[in-house]
Amino acid sequence: MDHLKETTLTSKEIFKGRIIDLYLEEVKLPNGNTSTREIVKHPGAVAVIAVTPENKILMVEQYRKPLGRTIVEIPAGKLEKGEKPIITAKRELEEETGYTCEDLKPLISFYTSPGFADELVHLFITENLEKMTEAAELDEDEFVEVLEVTLEEAQEMIQNNKIYDAKTAYAVQYLLLKEALKK
Repeated sequence: MDHLKETTLTSKEIFKGRIIDLYLEEVKLPNGNTSTREIVKHPGAVAVIAVTPENKILMVEQYRKPLGRTIVEIPAGKLEKGEKPIITAKRELEEETGYTCEDLKPLISFYTSPGFADELVHLFITENLEKMTEAAELDEDEFVEVLEVTLEEAQEMIQNNKIYDAKTAYAVQYLLLKEALKK
């Protein structure tokens, strides 16, 4: 709807980082007034719902500095420049869990925080996992503990704030709905 559009008048790069860039933009509002927007540019990311033959969900627990604590998440990672999301998803699954798969099915893509960031997460699912004989290496600054949890355990983790991020909560809700539709 064009009558809601904000037009960028000026854009200034405030910070250029390894993962994100931050811009300060002056915009013209639909009513003709101006305002300032702080915008985070992100290359995008992937996340994988990985279900084992025993019907357990592969997750990783890792420390998240912005939160000052560990949380449990589905395997995920940042897109590399020019990399297709499905390639990133397979790489992240292998690096973070030590599992690989032949088939990754795309489910949905969604923006994480559209009020200030353009990060788009591409969510995939696989139920055809194979343990790798030689595990792929994590990034040098990445430390994770791999968990295999039941759907019920994942629900409990949401209740007690061990799972505390949107992509993982979405994944659990997706699997619950999928399970309910089987009945």
